[in-house]
Amino acid sequence: MSTPQVFFASPRRLPDATTLPGRVVVLDIAFAADGSGGVSFDTVTRVFLETLGDRLAAWIDHHDHPLAEQYNADDRFCLVTKQEAGACPEMITPELVARVGPVQTLLTHLDLDGIYTAAKWIMGGHPPYAEADADARAVDTRTGTPSKLGETIDFALRATYRDDSLRHRIIRFLTTGCSRESQDWELISEARDTFAAMAERTREVAKDYRVEGRVALVTIGPRSGRVDKTDLLLLGQELAEVAVVQQSGMITVAAPFDSGLDFPSLLGLGGGMPTRASAPQDRLPKLLEALNPPADKA
Repeated sequence: MSTPQVFFASPRRLPDATTLPGRVVVLDIAFAADGSGGVSFDTVTRVFLETLGDRLAAWIDHHDHPLAEQYNADDRFCLVTKQEAGACPEMITPELVARVGPVQTLLTHLDLDGIYTAAKWIMGGHPPYAEADADARAVDTRTGTPSKLGETIDFALRATYRDDSLRHRIIRFLTTGCSRESQDWELISEARDTFAAMAERTREVAKDYRVEGRVALVTIGPRSGRVDKTDLLLLGQELAEVAVVQQSGMITVAAPFDSGLDFPSLLGLGGGMPTRASAPQDRLPKLLEALNPPADKA
C-alpha cells in the first residue's frame, strides 16, 4: 500500500479540494467557526465538502462545533468534543484505518496534534513511539508534561510555525523509526534551539500583563519582537484564570483545559476549542463583562 501524500491546513484556510489527489482523509481540522472576514462554516467548510464530494473517505476531529452531531449521521465522520478526546491521535486506531481503506491524501492540521495524527494514520493506527499519544494530549491541552522527544518537536514547530518542509520532515522522522542519527532529527533539534531566544522575549513581554478580575491582559505591539503566543497565554494564566493577548485588531483568549469555560459561546463564535479562541478585538468588552460581572467588580 502506497503512503498517502500529506497536506497541511487550518479550519479557516482549507485548500481547493480539486487540488487534492484521490480519496481524502481530513484529520484534526475543526469545522470553521463564524468569525471575521466572512469566514464561516458555509463559506469554508461546506464549500470544501461539496467540492470534494464522494472523494472524502473520513473526517476525524475533536473540536466542538454545533453542526458536528448532524454530520456524525454519515459514517465517514467521527467528530467528538475536546472533552471527549483531548488530542486527535488517540482517536486513530488500526480498526479505523483498516475500515476506511486505502487513501491517497491526508489533510491534517499544521500543529503537533495534527502531525502526530497523520503519522499514526500512516503507521496503520499505531503510535510512532510509546509516549506519542500522551505527548500529543499534553501539548494540545497544555496539561501534564510531554516526553523529551515530544517537547523537542513541540518547540521546533513553535519556532518555525510557517515551515511546511519541517512538518514533512517531522512526519518522516516519526514514521521511519525516530532515529536520533537522521538528518531529520538534526534539523528538528536546530529548530528547537531557536525557540530559546523566542521564549526569553516572550517572558519579557509577559511582564506587561495587567490583571482585571479574572482576566490578565497584554498587548503584542510592533516593538514586541517575535514571541510565542502559547507561552505568553500560559504565563498570563499564572496571574489570572483567563489570559488575553491583543494583537493587530484581534484577541486570543485562553484558560486551563479543565476550566469549564466556553469562549466560542462567550465571544459569539460558531464553534471551536472551548478554552482557546480568537476573535476581533471589539468583542473584548463583552468577554470582560461576562467574566467580571458588576457584582464581582464591586
